[in-house]
Amino acid sequence: MDMSTRRHFLKSTAAGLAASGLASAQEGSTGKIAPSDRIGFATIGLGGMGTGDTESALAQPGVELVAIADIYQGRLDRAKEVHGNSLFTTRDYREVLARKDIDAVIIATPDHWHSQISIDAMNAGKDVYCEKPMVQRIEDGKAVIAAQKKTGRIMQVGSQRVSSIVYQKAKDLLQAGAIGELNMVEAWWDRNSALGAWQYSIPPDASEQTVDWDRFLGRAPKVPFEPMRLFRWRNYQDYGTGVAGDLFVHLFSGMHFVTGAIGPSRVYATGGLRFWKDGRDVPDVLLGLYDYPGFNLALRVNFVNGAGETSGFRFVGTEGILTIDEGVTVSKQPRETEPGYEVNTFAKKTQEQFLESYFKRYPKTAAKADSIRPKSEDKYLPPRGYSDHRDHHRNFFAAVRTRKPVIEDPSFGFRAAGPALLSNVSYFEKRVCQWDPQTMTMA
Repeated sequence: MDMSTRRHFLKSTAAGLAASGLASAQEGSTGKIAPSDRIGFATIGLGGMGTGDTESALAQPGVELVAIADIYQGRLDRAKEVHGNSLFTTRDYREVLARKDIDAVIIATPDHWHSQISIDAMNAGKDVYCEKPMVQRIEDGKAVIAAQKKTGRIMQVGSQRVSSIVYQKAKDLLQAGAIGELNMVEAWWDRNSALGAWQYSIPPDASEQTVDWDRFLGRAPKVPFEPMRLFRWRNYQDYGTGVAGDLFVHLFSGMHFVTGAIGPSRVYATGGLRFWKDGRDVPDVLLGLYDYPGFNLALRVNFVNGAGETSGFRFVGTEGILTIDEGVTVSKQPRETEPGYEVNTFAKKTQEQFLESYFKRYPKTAAKADSIRPKSEDKYLPPRGYSDHRDHHRNFFAAVRTRKPVIEDPSFGFRAAGPALLSNVSYFEKRVCQWDPQTMTMA
């Protein structure tokens, strides 16, 4: 069968942003920002994600880094090495929130601090970019939503697929009927490295003098100082949310954005700790099944994939499959126009009756070259060097200036975090969980 492949490129990042509605209305054609529109921001939590978020924020016009808060002195020292000795640094995030020259904060702490600092920041009059998952516990979600509504501050959760021109293209294609009626979605994120499995480096100077251990623990159980629990916090239920909160939540966010869904009604997860038996108390293999209106979702994360790192989506429809990886691909293979038949188990007379009726409806025709139906594949690729991470920060700071709502607000963020956290409940409690996506409560 003939294969035809068509590749489509977004001509430029700017064109893609305009199509996605992500370009800042305040940024003119030169990208210059008036002094009165400059935004001072602080980062609270300068680990790997906090560092990346800070770099993406500083890539936006008119955005200035004013302060850094972190409970490890080494990161505060490094911040001054990179950004200058005049940078304000502190181990106490509340000192950041008290500053009048800070308009917005990036929260990139361990998960168990997300809700409290977000609420404190909004109550202090700051706009908030909070890393995913928005909350560590389901019971924290409503309080964050309420704080945003009460204060009117901008709050965006940090799952960058929501601002991606790739996912916007997938959304447009799905809405246009490119694959017919959606009936199933598969998504996965597999890894095969120590860093990918959260075995992050531990600084040799980590001590009770260089780390504010009590501040790190916060509401978590009080335990003696142990650097591994801080620098590899994702491995522990006390501070993180495991595979589900780190990676499932990204997949939920992307899928919700593309489909317009707001959450599943039923959640079931299974998996296990297969390889990374380094003291962690969360699984390194997790599988989830979810019931959505009209389709089913299957998620997979595996930290012991011998083939290496791979991630993506498959949206399966009645007329084709839409795949998201480095771009978007729509693949189709037409179904046979005739239903076919199998009559060998019928009595001979019944066979004859069936075949006579069948061929009246579907007459035999000679095969012809022009009757060969091709498979098709349309591929859409973003510009070289495109970064959805930067787009997500552009979207956030544009909202800070214009006061227009963001897509990934606390309700969106909780509707992605909720089923991710329920995946942990299902895994650890070995049960199916019910969820009401409208009210965002366990049913």
